[in-house]
Amino acid sequence: MQTLSFGTNQRGEAASLYVLENKNHAVIKVSDHGATLVSVLVPDKEGKLRDVVLGYDDAAEYDSHTCYFGATIGRNGNRIDNSELTIDGKVYKIPANENENSLHSGPNGFDRVVWEVKEYKENSITLYHLSTEEEQGFPGNLKVEVTYTLTDDNAVEISYRGEADKTTVMNFTNHSYFNLGGQESGSAAGQQLQILAEAYNPVRDSKSIPTGEIAPVEGTPMDFRQMKPIRQDIDADFQQLKYTGGYDHNYVLSDKAGEMKVMAHAYCEETGIAMEASTDCCGVQFYSGNFITDHAGKGGAAYVKHSGFCLESQFYPNAVNQENFPSPIVEAGKVFTTKTIYRFYTK
Repeated sequence: MQTLSFGTNQRGEAASLYVLENKNHAVIKVSDHGATLVSVLVPDKEGKLRDVVLGYDDAAEYDSHTCYFGATIGRNGNRIDNSELTIDGKVYKIPANENENSLHSGPNGFDRVVWEVKEYKENSITLYHLSTEEEQGFPGNLKVEVTYTLTDDNAVEISYRGEADKTTVMNFTNHSYFNLGGQESGSAAGQQLQILAEAYNPVRDSKSIPTGEIAPVEGTPMDFRQMKPIRQDIDADFQQLKYTGGYDHNYVLSDKAGEMKVMAHAYCEETGIAMEASTDCCGVQFYSGNFITDHAGKGGAAYVKHSGFCLESQFYPNAVNQENFPSPIVEAGKVFTTKTIYRFYTK
């Protein structure tokens, strides 16, 4: 494994970039800043390596933007209504960072800290962070690890492990934006996507808090059970898409976590690169990159609206406040683990 400097973040902390390569010469690059997946280079149909995730060239650039490109998200992925939750009868207030709501655990999320490298091998790296009660306002001191593994069948495995000294929230995810045409290729809206979900969580308004309903996708533009271009129905006259400016919804994979299953397939005809995504989480947030603003990414690549799409495995949004949703609350002393896999191939 090669280690490179990744500059300093806006707090003056030095960051590093770790480069892992498999026998096929596929490569992933991981930074300790935000435990971030910076690059995924996989061969296209002609054997040329393409970087299929969006990102930046140094840690300071990640601090300068709010897209969460490739970041590890926690303690709680997605949104908490009014930045408030109740555990064991006590109300906890989390710092707000999106109107009055908490998005991805507020302004002090895992994406903003420099993680400790706990272990590394030729094909994997484990990063560690101690999240204190004071960091985000959640109860308990949380020991959390994330392990990135690049397998010899060109899969990126992301495994999480958490344990806290108080009952608390554990809802970790990775916020990579995929573009199977290459991160520099412009909009990914023409790429094909299939999401293996019969239902989704409608939101109540443009603040994207779910209504609590589990609604069927059938007969709506939210239906991705059959492969279709992301853009096919994105501008449909459908209130849910108007609320969020495109797709930004949780798809219901199961009513409980812990069972590994394929959640999605994606494909780019131009490069021949395909992706199969699997998880043991109960939900996946499909976000079509609606709010990517025009700016420069890695190597000066021009990032525009829909330059990448996200498949964020997770508990349903605002699950801490919805009794009918699977709960992300983990008891004190209990070890919580979860895994998501993105496998790349050509066809």
